[in-house]
Amino acid sequence: MIIQIDNVLVSAEILTEDFCCDLSKCKGKCCIEGDAGAPITLEEISLLEDNLEAIKNDLSIEAQLIIASQGVAYTDKDGDLVTSIVNGKDCVFTCYEDVILNGPDTSNHIENNDNIVKNCCLCAYERAYRKKLINWPKPISCALYPIRESKLSNGMIALVYHRWEVCKDAIIKGKELSLPLYKFLKEPLIRRFGPEWYEALCTAAKELTTQ
Repeated sequence: MIIQIDNVLVSAEILTEDFCCDLSKCKGKCCIEGDAGAPITLEEISLLEDNLEAIKNDLSIEAQLIIASQGVAYTDKDGDLVTSIVNGKDCVFTCYEDVILNGPDTSNHIENNDNIVKNCCLCAYERAYRKKLINWPKPISCALYPIRESKLSNGMIALVYHRWEVCKDAIIKGKELSLPLYKFLKEPLIRRFGPEWYEALCTAAKELTTQ
């Protein structure tokens, strides 16, 4: 079933399926699995480049060398612009850190804390954004995942729920919390389409669940 809101076609699964990232289980694996980088726009390439100095030292030497030789992005086999990757899979903008879940500052390191998740893979841009070092978080395709966006030949936009094995624990946690995917991704959906569009999405979800 497809729901249309303005020029956006939304798969009903986005409104009905539960989902909540469980960093304690996946440790950010979605940033280092797969065979291509994250989809990005030309505008986002400029933002990646403009904010690169703020996060450069958080990246691996190998990632820095790839960015120096190839740039922050490349065109994949499907002709899409995507972030550069290391060893054929890892996004160049990943960094690793021990993270305190549900803590006031996820950059802290506290020994013998049950809420610590060791060696998590994080996006260096989002990490810098949360520390208020830059004013741009990360590419919208990353923020929206597991929602995938595509542009149709008629100019409309399609949003679908992309299922991936690495997110199996997010499905379990989402069901435990009874948290629909569209609510879990409220912030990035508003960032991408605006608050009025999101309100219309919520209305559509309520109508769908009462049918």
